[in-house]
Amino acid sequence: MTLFERLTKKAQDHPQRLVLPESTEPRTLQAAEQIIEKKAANIIFIGKKDEILAKAAELGLVRIGDAEFIDGDDHNATEKYAELFAELRKSKGVTLQDARYTVKNPLYLGCLLIKAGEADAMVAGALSPTSSVLRAAFQVLKTKPGISVVSGAFIMLLPENCGFGDHHMLVFADCAVIPDPTAEELAQIAVATAKTTKDIAGLDPVVALLTFSTKGSATHPRVDKVKEALEIAHKLAPDLKLDGELQSDAAIVPMVGRLKAPESEVAGRANTLIFPSLETGNIAYKLVQRLAGAGAVGPILQGLAAPVNDLSRGATVEDIVNTIIVTCNQAIGDKGL
Repeated sequence: MTLFERLTKKAQDHPQRLVLPESTEPRTLQAAEQIIEKKAANIIFIGKKDEILAKAAELGLVRIGDAEFIDGDDHNATEKYAELFAELRKSKGVTLQDARYTVKNPLYLGCLLIKAGEADAMVAGALSPTSSVLRAAFQVLKTKPGISVVSGAFIMLLPENCGFGDHHMLVFADCAVIPDPTAEELAQIAVATAKTTKDIAGLDPVVALLTFSTKGSATHPRVDKVKEALEIAHKLAPDLKLDGELQSDAAIVPMVGRLKAPESEVAGRANTLIFPSLETGNIAYKLVQRLAGAGAVGPILQGLAAPVNDLSRGATVEDIVNTIIVTCNQAIGDKGL
């Protein structure tokens, strides 16, 4: 069973309420049709039902009518969400009148549905820039307890003959959000990524904090940051299998791990790699993708209080379907199912 076969089966077994705020975007509608057909989620569209159904009919889609529809322009339907947003943002000077205007924005209304407990997760970005998707999520949902940063992980699906990875998978982070994390942020990224490894990759997380030194083989402030992050991460998640500082070969090659860090339970066995900066993580995942022919699933946003994932504006229908499936599995993991 492939990764997405397994994730789809789990989504079907535990259907989540998934908000799609870009409701008349053709690729999004086509993806929603597939999700509804698979019974992999209960879809909630933000927008006018008649306009959404008309667009679906143009595309030859027949199952969109099985979704739920919420019109952001319907005052009677949205007033309670406006009141919720005004309460959430009153310290920032947001009035109820301001909030009534804000809930007309589908990205905000989608997040407010989640905050109100009437939805579980959201996928957007086919039409909206990442900054807009994240701004709505930050302002409404905020981050998980003990986590102050959002980061982006990729699950690398490695060729079966490459000899690396756990079930031919490695999880990389942060590859998408934080350019130069502090030690505290790096520790939080490690803990959040371990959850992604468990909930999405389906692996028991074994986490390596990477740098250019292994257990004191080099000295530098950047190495010190990784050492400090390790101490913080152990306090945040004392039961997590996590070690550093490790070079990448010491983290994933058993022989090198035994030579360079013989007392480490992580060295040579890591399946979750935490990079010291965004540039290293981003470069690494793209090189592995191109040179090794690996698949790259992501970025999977992690650290938010509820799952929200951002699409590339160039996403294909398949990309959107896969992102919905991943997002639903994040929600399932949050519920401990």
